[in-house]
Amino acid sequence: MAHYDYRCTSCSHVFEVEHGMTERPALFCPVCGSAAEKVFYASGIEFKGNGYYNTDQRPKSTSSSSSDNSSSCKNCPHKEH
Repeated sequence: MAHYDYRCTSCSHVFEVEHGMTERPALFCPVCGSAAEKVFYASGIEFKGNGYYNTDQRPKSTSSSSSDNSSSCKNCPHKEH
């Protein structure tokens, strides 16, 4: 079960409800009885800088330890071409 915040469409009271992720219950405000809607919050993940894809996909290093690792995986589908 997950916890979700809901906000009343009339009085703006925010309250928490526990239900399954796939459930879509019709909820009403415990204060005034009006319909409530789920509150969505922005993600806490922040990507700063540039080139996340480029920095995650670095070319092979020229060090000897890197070449030893690549030769042990000749049939690997993830090897670089």
